[in-house]
Amino acid sequence: MSGPTRGGSSDQGVSTVSTVSTSTVSTVSTSTEAVHAGTPHHRPHNTLAPGIAQTATYTFRDSADLERYMRGQDPDIDREEYGRYGNPTVRELETRVAALEGADDALAFASGMAAVTTALFALTKAGDHVVLFNDCYRRTRQFVSQTLARFGVEHTMIAPGDASALQAALQPNTRVVITESPTNPYLHCVDLEQVAAIVKRHGRVRTLVDSTFATPVNCRPLRFGIDLVIHSATKYLAGHNDVLGGIVAGPQHIMSLLREARGVLGGVLDPHAAFLIARGLKTLNLRVERQNRTAHTVALELARHPRVKQVFYPALESHASHLVARAQMRGYGGVVSFIVEGGRSAAGQVVDGCRLAKIAPSLGGVETLIEQPCLMSFSELSDEELQRVGIDPALIRLSVGIEDTSDIVADVIGALDKLALPLALP
Repeated sequence: MSGPTRGGSSDQGVSTVSTVSTSTVSTVSTSTEAVHAGTPHHRPHNTLAPGIAQTATYTFRDSADLERYMRGQDPDIDREEYGRYGNPTVRELETRVAALEGADDALAFASGMAAVTTALFALTKAGDHVVLFNDCYRRTRQFVSQTLARFGVEHTMIAPGDASALQAALQPNTRVVITESPTNPYLHCVDLEQVAAIVKRHGRVRTLVDSTFATPVNCRPLRFGIDLVIHSATKYLAGHNDVLGGIVAGPQHIMSLLREARGVLGGVLDPHAAFLIARGLKTLNLRVERQNRTAHTVALELARHPRVKQVFYPALESHASHLVARAQMRGYGGVVSFIVEGGRSAAGQVVDGCRLAKIAPSLGGVETLIEQPCLMSFSELSDEELQRVGIDPALIRLSVGIEDTSDIVADVIGALDKLALPLALP
């Protein structure tokens, strides 16, 4: 199998020479890393952009060539036999994300959920136990509480950031602790160093952090002792709302387990999708820094608005995990969640009143998106059921894009101002 500092087979149009190491350059910025880290020094045909190895299978010159490969004696350590086991275009993306996260290796998947589910299938078996922080993506919670449960894997859900609850939840058969940071949708930032320390004292337990909302620009969980970091590459890494993908990064010995599971389960990333995500990485720092600034400005304006009941953004001192975020994050992200006065109907009026922000799921792209989670993600639940899962019917989640900050502020505040106006007399 290929290592994190190699490209793919030169026969597929991707260089096999060693990759760029930004550690040799003094005071390398995140922008420079996003463009260059993990990329080859030289490509076939002297191209600057990577090639797309759009192939399902790979050929061998003769039977002796095949036998050498099967014995592990092929001189090209990155050579593959079939597209489900690897692809040079995908491999370059994996190498680049590993470099950004400071990981030994990374694996790409067809979606963020393919990354999550494959990792959990690889790390658990019947009779094991998983701890999940409950402010998280609903499909992750559903997979743990329903799908894994059918395979005999138990689980405990705890509030994010509750160290005593985490300590109490760990059992002799616990194998994985899963959290997001920041969480979806309330943007709680978990003390990653504390979580890693508690879990490591317990023994054979892996920590898995979904860092989609943070990106490697704002936080690198492995630096705090976390074992695995996951991204929905669909979001900030790709950044243009035009491709699906997922990434897991971590130490080589765990990556080998996940690679084997991916080959069996089949959630592989398409090479053209890998090309699009890799292209998006080049502007990751530029986009995220802009989104950090815009989201912070929007959060401050929302906090001052009389029709806003509560704002959830880690940069605000009012946020429950502000001190943790300030200690471990470079920026606070491009998502702002807030609750409006007036309940579900009022929140719907605000969402509908925006003209720049588009109503859509997802986040992290160049376009500003807005949604009401009780409708977009939990439409089948009553208000009482929403309360049990911690979703306020008047909650709005805003993912800022890269439009001008003043235009985004004007759009959202304008929608709130209309809500604040008295009803016109007939």
